[in-house]
Amino acid sequence: MNALYFALVAAAANVVGALAVVRHERRSLTVIETFMAFGAGYMLAVALVEVAPEAWARGGQAPLYMLLGYLAVHFTQHAFVPHFHFGEETHRVSAGAGLTALIGLLLHTFFDGVAIASGFAVSSELGLLLFLAVFLHKLPEGVAMASVALASGQGRRRALLAAGALGIATIVGVVLTDTLAPLQAHGLALSAGVTIYVAASNLVPEFQGKHGWRMPLALLGGSVAFFLSKVVVEAGMR
Repeated sequence: MNALYFALVAAAANVVGALAVVRHERRSLTVIETFMAFGAGYMLAVALVEVAPEAWARGGQAPLYMLLGYLAVHFTQHAFVPHFHFGEETHRVSAGAGLTALIGLLLHTFFDGVAIASGFAVSSELGLLLFLAVFLHKLPEGVAMASVALASGQGRRRALLAAGALGIATIVGVVLTDTLAPLQAHGLALSAGVTIYVAASNLVPEFQGKHGWRMPLALLGGSVAFFLSKVVVEAGMR
C-alpha cells in the first residue's frame, strides 16, 4: 500500500475541520469535539499496544527517541507557542500567536506523516492502524488551526490556507521518511512519543473538565475501536 495516498486523505481532514469553523457549523463542531475524545482513546491504544512495542523490538534506543518525540512536540506547541490548545479558539489572540501556533502544529503534522510512512514500512496492518489514529485527530486539528487564525484577525481564506499547510506538512513527512535514513531508522519510535503526547497532553485535557458521560465514553470507545479495527485489518490482510 502507498502511504502517500493515506497521507493525502489525512491532510484533507485538516481542511474539513477548518471548513466547519469558517462556516460556523455548530453541529459539525460538536461532532468533531466528540471525535477529539474518541481519537485520543484510539491514539493511546495504538501507541501503547502497537507502535511502542514494535519500535522497541526494532532497536534498543527506541525509548530515547520516544522521549525525544514527546519533548519535541511539547516545546514547539507550549514552550515556544504562547497560546495554543486543541479545539475551537473563542478568545481574541494576537497575530503573532496565530503564526506561532501554525509553526508549532507544522512540526506535529510533519510527524503525522512520519507515523504513517513508518507504519507502512513495517507492515500494511500497522500502517492502516496508524493512519486511522492520525485521521481521527486531523479534524480537531483543523478546527484548532482555523479558529486560532480567525481569532488572530486573519480572514477565512487564510484560515483555510493555514489548515492546508498542516496537510502539506503531513505529506512532506511521508516523503522525507521514505528518503531519509534517520527517519527510516527512528521514525517509528519518534512517532510513538508524538502520538502519546498528542493524545494524553493535547487532547485529553481539552475535555477533562466537561461534565457528563459523552466524552469519557467517547474516549473508552476509541480504545475499544482500536482493538476492533486491529481484528478487522488483520483479517482483511490474510
